[in-house]
Amino acid sequence: MRQRLVDHPFPEHRVIHEDDDLLVVDKPAFVPSQASEEGATDDLVSRLRAMLVRRGEASPYLGVHQRLDRDTSGVILFTRRKSANPAIARQFEGRGVEKRYLAAVTGREVPKIMKDLVVARQGRAEVVGRAQRGAQEAITRARVVERRSDRALVELSLETGRMHQARVQLAHHGAPIAGDPIYGGAPAPRLMLHAESLALTHPGTGARTTFRAPPPPELLGFVESGDLGDRVLSDPDALARTLASAVESRYGLATSEATTAFRLVNEAGDGIPGVAIDVYGDHAVVQLYGEGGPFAEPGVREGLLDAVHALGFDGVYLKTRPKQANVIVDARAADLAPPHAVRGADAPDPLVVREEGVPYLVRLGDGLSTGIFLDQRKNRRLVRSLADGLRVANLFSYTCGFSVAAALGGAARTVSVDASAGALARGRENLALAMPGHDEARHEMVCEDVFAWMKRQRPGSFDLVVLDPPSYATTKKTRFVADSDYGELAAQALRLLGPRGRLLACTNHRKISLTRFRHTLLGAVRGEKRDLAQLKDLPEPPDYPYPIGGACHLKAVLVTLA
Repeated sequence: MRQRLVDHPFPEHRVIHEDDDLLVVDKPAFVPSQASEEGATDDLVSRLRAMLVRRGEASPYLGVHQRLDRDTSGVILFTRRKSANPAIARQFEGRGVEKRYLAAVTGREVPKIMKDLVVARQGRAEVVGRAQRGAQEAITRARVVERRSDRALVELSLETGRMHQARVQLAHHGAPIAGDPIYGGAPAPRLMLHAESLALTHPGTGARTTFRAPPPPELLGFVESGDLGDRVLSDPDALARTLASAVESRYGLATSEATTAFRLVNEAGDGIPGVAIDVYGDHAVVQLYGEGGPFAEPGVREGLLDAVHALGFDGVYLKTRPKQANVIVDARAADLAPPHAVRGADAPDPLVVREEGVPYLVRLGDGLSTGIFLDQRKNRRLVRSLADGLRVANLFSYTCGFSVAAALGGAARTVSVDASAGALARGRENLALAMPGHDEARHEMVCEDVFAWMKRQRPGSFDLVVLDPPSYATTKKTRFVADSDYGELAAQALRLLGPRGRLLACTNHRKISLTRFRHTLLGAVRGEKRDLAQLKDLPEPPDYPYPIGGACHLKAVLVTLA
């Protein structure tokens, strides 16, 4: 399935032109022009090289002369041999290249010509006055192609090439691009900006040549109907396009042998509100948040399941979650989480998935939870990198994913504490799978209420504490609500740490913002009269995007004591 979900390095139908000198493609949205980190394979250059290697080229050359923002689609050009570089470079540097864009905007009428001074600051641009040091002239010509209500499709001709030029200028003049979170764009499933054409003198023939990429349907659809929101579920074509975009954006994960479990669709962040889709090897798990709204319409849920199955999964599981996390439900109720695949074949039970090479056991038909929280992938990597020689406490450990990471990282000791004996039993299975023959005496598992266990521990007995409680938890002795009780919980956890100890604190409570979470942790540090060395925010992995105006679901902060 992993080759069926993405069976190509780059879609051949997006190749606009190729010859001995040039390769011109229509870049999909969500594909970065260049690698964002070392070892990444999901950027455009890496994918195009892989496409050329698949065709039979041993060491294909691609000269890079331009870039498009990750969320921008459209024409982008590469040279295919070094001798073509000087002629292309001169044209890009000397304004010999004509660039035209299409943008779906909202708001006021757009000026026919925008001449502004802009300056780049910390990853964004700003329109400034003439007295501003470092300001550069930005010139953009605009023509309204079509208008519907306050929405318009605008053709843009960029005479200069400043960072975020069209985005910042349109926002400054009262017509921000839809889907632009930086410059105040209206909600949309993507940045509604498309590089429609590129004209230059061909380095081989000397002829003036224009390369074009057709406007994406989502731009035209936004101008016609606005943001579809959950209406995407009732539009089969729009749903198919949205799922295809999600697949493109997860290319690096979908083709990885080291990581076989990840999030494919993260609700509105990927353009499908109320729906999350997770990949577990050859199977998918579709999660619906609430049964009302569009899911009450005839055929909507079935159409979604059919569309997900059509991506190439062997089987699709369904889980329906309450909209409010504090609503008590039977997590194993068959009407909420059918024990068998609702499309295709059942997965093995348990199923082995991998996360950056580490194996974990999951059970896709065992209630609402599967046995691993996929949004903690980067944090488990962090724990593994920090754990060498440390004493690690994993509180609310569930199936002990953090404990496995710490053990593999060389922890001197791990203690996993959870009130569920069943979860800890699965944790033992995970540790045995990842580390056959490990020293069980060094990796203790305690079935007990976390609060009671912490009270019995000697202060300073751990070097690293992982604190990832549920938003709501009730045992025979305690009741925990993250919204009101996290500060005291963090204070008790801090007491376990010695000098230079670290607390990895996490919450997915939707009502707790990252700012508030930081203040809560800072208050706990001060309340315990501990000296703070660093409070570091830990972002979610890239397969958990959030929508414009929204916020990350998982908040994670690494507290380092002095």
